[in-house]
Amino acid sequence: MELSTAVRFYPGETPWHRDWKKAFPTSYREVSFLDNGLGQLHRADVHTPCGTTLEFQNSPICIEELRSREAFYPKLVWVLNGKKFKGFRILKSLPDVDDPRLSGYEFCHTDHLSMIRKSDLILGRGKPKVLNFYHKEIKNIPLTSHYYSFCWKHPHRVWYEAKSPIIVDLGGHFLYQLKQRRQLNGDYAYLHMISRKAFIEQYLSDSSV
Repeated sequence: MELSTAVRFYPGETPWHRDWKKAFPTSYREVSFLDNGLGQLHRADVHTPCGTTLEFQNSPICIEELRSREAFYPKLVWVLNGKKFKGFRILKSLPDVDDPRLSGYEFCHTDHLSMIRKSDLILGRGKPKVLNFYHKEIKNIPLTSHYYSFCWKHPHRVWYEAKSPIIVDLGGHFLYQLKQRRQLNGDYAYLHMISRKAFIEQYLSDSSV
């Protein structure tokens, strides 16, 4: 299926925005919706036949804007230009964060891959013992090739408040979905690596263009 690469230009729009929109048929791009209650016009970067809205965000936004867009679009996916993030880097492969064998453990909030026992937190046994993945309790749990820890020295914290999926684009053939594991010692943020091609194709499957 051959898709049109014509893209309308909007003031302030970056080449990164335009390159993303080129991946989708013209009929998907810049779809406008009227908010009858507020009398406001919303323009989705990409709106797919399955009802999903993709918003490509090159810069930080305020929490009010985040909540406004998430409230308006029932099926919203944020795609962020991660190349603009300061102090952002991928660190180490992680085990499957939902592995039942890890249900009694929590990830430490450090750059080093380590865990603590949940029971130590619940029972208040002083400072919990830190376990690395050479420790006998967890050393047999394999690491994955798709979950990663990361470091973000100067985070845009508003994105941690998002209810909709967050996709980070660092360039190349892969994207990274920002996820959080619920924990007693604070939610643990991690990355799920996905194929850029597969991400795009899932929204083209219903295309008749």
